[in-house]
Amino acid sequence: MAEFSVGSTVRLTNGTAVIKGKLGGGGQGNVYLAEYGGKQYALKWYHTNALRDPVKFYDNLINNIEQGSPSPVFIWPIDVTEIINGEFGYIMELIPKEYKCFSDFLLTKEKFPSVSSVVNAALNITNGFRELHRKGFSYQDLNDGNFFIEPQNGSVLICDTDNVAPYGESLGIAGKARYMAPEVVRNIKAPDVMTDRFSLAVILFRLLFLDHPLEGKRTLCPCLTEELEQKFYGKIPLFIYDKNDNSNRPVRGVHCNVIRLWDLYPQFIKDKFSEAFSQECLNLQKARLSDNEWQIAFTKLRDCVVKCPCGGDTFIDMNDDVSFCINCAGKIPKPPILRSKKYSVVLFPGNKLYRCHIDEDSDDFTQSVGEIIRSKNRPDVWGLRNTSGRDWKVTQKDGTEVDFTDGKVQIIITAQAIDFGGCIGRIEL
Repeated sequence: MAEFSVGSTVRLTNGTAVIKGKLGGGGQGNVYLAEYGGKQYALKWYHTNALRDPVKFYDNLINNIEQGSPSPVFIWPIDVTEIINGEFGYIMELIPKEYKCFSDFLLTKEKFPSVSSVVNAALNITNGFRELHRKGFSYQDLNDGNFFIEPQNGSVLICDTDNVAPYGESLGIAGKARYMAPEVVRNIKAPDVMTDRFSLAVILFRLLFLDHPLEGKRTLCPCLTEELEQKFYGKIPLFIYDKNDNSNRPVRGVHCNVIRLWDLYPQFIKDKFSEAFSQECLNLQKARLSDNEWQIAFTKLRDCVVKCPCGGDTFIDMNDDVSFCINCAGKIPKPPILRSKKYSVVLFPGNKLYRCHIDEDSDDFTQSVGEIIRSKNRPDVWGLRNTSGRDWKVTQKDGTEVDFTDGKVQIIITAQAIDFGGCIGRIEL
């Protein structure tokens, strides 16, 4: 394989890259720091014989570049090099230093400062894959090394997108052990959207619970041989919290993270993972949870997060009069709740309304349209500020209807319902 020294030049389709140093290497090739068009990028150069079908892989890279990135969360190929003695590479954006590899979170080298950061990361990951699949691509090699997360706010970047291919296309890359779908482990199916869904569910489970969904009592063994990998991840996989079979439960002293974290999350989130890793989904007797289903679930999870007086984030049970902080176990009385057709949102100071909450045709969980604030003079009085850019209407407790114009604040306890134009939200005190 070609080795580039500092100052070497590499021809690309639309210019020349100058090598500035080596960033690292792996099974497929080396990654270099390169200057291109006056800006620094990462250049990945493939090992000889690292690819099963180099011509197909090269053509797929060109196609992906022409199609463009489906979402800003992907570190997408920008330009491809010329082929030199049968070898080639491509350039991509560098990952900013504030983004940390997901693997480091699993090893506790990095930690999230709050539940909100974890939930935001889950939302950003699911939305990225939803957009990828909507554009007709499958990722094919989802694993913990693909994700870089900014711990403070949960922003996500997804790399290794050279393995992305259109539906029905296989680049000969099965995936990484413990993340491959059972049917891929058994080598009876090539990676596709449905196998992506399995791998995504594993990533999301590990993000929240820092353990593996299929690794419990049954998988404890002195040496995990290839035969045992086939058994536990391919032939007879079993969710550690399977509702009908408790033979693979987490073991105290071994699977400490999931034992500590599982019951901290609301039941509807645990139910989603129980469904995702049910025997029906594992064996493809029913469709696996889609990216959109996960996005809705994590939007709902964000909607019930509040800040406890102890300073930590916690979840509110919207069906109970009292919730208990997951950090200090203190009681938190049920706050006001805005209930619409699709979502229920806790109206708690610091929380926000988003476009998806006020428009039944929208699934935008990023655009803020309102925020809950405290009165400066009376902290026990909470209000909703309209930041949507359009006017709403409020039905007050006494039945009168008033305009709720952009920029104005409505005292929450005096309101009965809000007409957002796209839907009506009713306030439950």
